[in-house]
Amino acid sequence: MSIFNVISLFGGLAMFLYGMRLMSASLKEGSTGAMKTIMSKLTDNLFKSFLLGIILTALIQSSTATIVITSGLVAASIIPFKQSLGIIIGANIGTTVTGQIIRLMDLNNTSVAWLQFFKPATLAPVALIIGIVMIMFLNFRKSETIGTIFMGFGVLFTGLMNMTNAVSELNATGIFDSLFVHLSDSPIIGYGIGLLVSFILQSSSATVGILQAFSISGQLFFKSIYTVLLGIYLGDCSTTAIVCSIGAKSDARRVGIVNILYNLSETVVVLVLVTLLKSFGLLDGIWNAVANSGMIANTNTVFNSVCAIVLLPFVGMYEKLAYRIIKDDNKASNKYAVTLNALDTKFFASPALALNATYDALLLGFNIADEQIHKAFDIMKKYDKDVAEEIALEEENLDEITDKVSGYIVQMSQKITDKENSLTINQYYTDASEFERLGDHALNLKEAADKMNEGGYEFSKSALEELDILKELIDNVLNYARQAFTKRDTDAADHIEPLEEVVDDMIAVLKDNHIKRLQDGKCTIVTGTIFLNALSDIERISDICSNIGIATVSRVKPELALLSHDYISSMHNKQDNDFHKEYNIAHDYYFNKLNSIIDDKDAL
Repeated sequence: MSIFNVISLFGGLAMFLYGMRLMSASLKEGSTGAMKTIMSKLTDNLFKSFLLGIILTALIQSSTATIVITSGLVAASIIPFKQSLGIIIGANIGTTVTGQIIRLMDLNNTSVAWLQFFKPATLAPVALIIGIVMIMFLNFRKSETIGTIFMGFGVLFTGLMNMTNAVSELNATGIFDSLFVHLSDSPIIGYGIGLLVSFILQSSSATVGILQAFSISGQLFFKSIYTVLLGIYLGDCSTTAIVCSIGAKSDARRVGIVNILYNLSETVVVLVLVTLLKSFGLLDGIWNAVANSGMIANTNTVFNSVCAIVLLPFVGMYEKLAYRIIKDDNKASNKYAVTLNALDTKFFASPALALNATYDALLLGFNIADEQIHKAFDIMKKYDKDVAEEIALEEENLDEITDKVSGYIVQMSQKITDKENSLTINQYYTDASEFERLGDHALNLKEAADKMNEGGYEFSKSALEELDILKELIDNVLNYARQAFTKRDTDAADHIEPLEEVVDDMIAVLKDNHIKRLQDGKCTIVTGTIFLNALSDIERISDICSNIGIATVSRVKPELALLSHDYISSMHNKQDNDFHKEYNIAHDYYFNKLNSIIDDKDAL
C-alpha cells in the first residue's frame, strides 16, 4: 500500500463532495424562483405534497435543503405544518435520484457502443466543457448558474473516478478484506458507520455515493450494506432536525422531529421486512451477492419507496407525536409577526425565498411609513389624539421591522454572494433605512401637531390649503416611489426627480409666504417655528423618495450604482428635455393651485 494511493483516495473524495455541493447549490439557486408559490399551492392534500417532495428533491439534489426550506415555509405560515408531512416523506424518495445518477459508473462494464457515451470517463469531460463554455463565453440570464451545474456534475464524476481507481489499487493490498468483514459480521457496526458518516457530511446522497465508490473493492455484500443505508438515513435526518430547530418556532421544529420519527420508522420497517423475507428464503439469491454501485442505488430506492407506501397512511400519527414532543410557543404579540417570522435564515439555501421574504417585510415597512405620513398630515389639519397615539405606536413597530430586516439582510449578504442577487440585496439594504426615515419624519410631523394642539394653536385657512396642495404633491411622489420599489420600475424612478424639484420650489415659496405672515404679525414665533420645521420634514420625505428611486435604478443599471449624483445631474440635463417637460407641467399645475389661495387675515 502506498501513501499516494491514500492521498488519491481522499483527493477523489474531496472532488466528489465539492462537485456535489457545487451542483446542488446551483440547482437550488436555479430552481427556487417559483418554489414558494409551488409549495404553497400544491400541498392542499397529502398525495400532492408527497409528489411535490419527490420532484423538488430530485431537482435540487438535497433532501436536507427541501426539508429545511419546508421548515422555513411552515415557520412563515406559508404552508400549515400538517401539509408539510407529505413533502417530508417524498423528499426521502427524491434524494435517491443522486445514487441512480452515480450508478452510471456501472456503464464502464457495458459493451453496447452507444452506451459508451454515458460512461463517466466521457460524461465528466463533456460536462466540464459545456460548463466552462457557458460560464466564460455565453451571456444570457442564468448562463453562469447552468454552467456551474455542469461543472459540478463534471467535478463530481471526476472525483468518483479518482476514488474508484484509488480503491482498486488499495483493494489489492487486502486492506478492505479486514475492514469490510466487520460490516458483514455486525450489522450494528454498519448501522453506526452509516449514521456517523452521514451526520458528519450532512448529506445522505454524498454518503451513499461514497459507499457506491467503495463497492468497486468487491468486498461489500447486500447483507453488509443494507444496515449501512439505514444508518445513513438516520444520520442525515438528525442533522436536518438540528438545522430546523435553530431559532425556529414550534411548527418549524416539528418538521425536523417528524423527519426523525419517519426515518426511525423506516429502520423498523426495513429490519422487519428483511428479517421476514430472509426467514422465508426470499433473499437467498442476493444475501451474499456482491453489492455493486447499481445494487446500492436500487436498494436505496426500493427501501425508501416501500417505506413511503407503508408509512404514508400513518402521517396523522406522526403529526400527533410531533405535537406531544414539541409544545406550542406563546403567540407573538406583534401584529406583524407572520411577516417577520418569514425572515428565516433557512431560506439562505434558496436565495429567491430569502429575497422574497425580505421584499414582503420591506413592503410592509413602506406601507406603514406611507400611512403614517398621511395620518400626520391629517392631524396637522384636524387634531385627533387617537390617531396621534396610533402614529407613535406604529413608529415602534416600524423600528422593529427595520431592525430585523436590516439584520437579516446583513446575514444574507454573507451567504448569498452572486452578482445578480447582490444587487438586489444592496437595494434592499438601502431601502430598509430609507423606509424607516420616512416613518421618522412622519413622527416629527405628528409631534408638530401635538405642539399645536397643546398650545391651542391653529393654522390659518390659507396655510391649511397650502399644506393640502403640498400633500397632494407628496402623495404623487410617494406613489412613484412605491411603483419603483414594487415593480423595479426605472421609469417611475425617473418621474420622482422632476416632482422632487417641484417640492423644493414649493417649500421655498411656502417658507417665504410664512415669513411674510410673520412680518405682518399674522402668527407668533412659536407657531411659525413649528410650521417651518414641518416644511423641512416634508422636504426630507421628498428627498428620501428620490433615494428610493435611485436605489431601484442602481439595481437595474448597476453601472450607475456609484454615480447617483451624476445620474441626477444627467436627468436635469437630458437632451430630449423629458425631465424639464415633466417638471414644467407639474410646476404649472401645482403653482397655479397655490396662486389661487387667498391669504386670510387670521393669525396662525
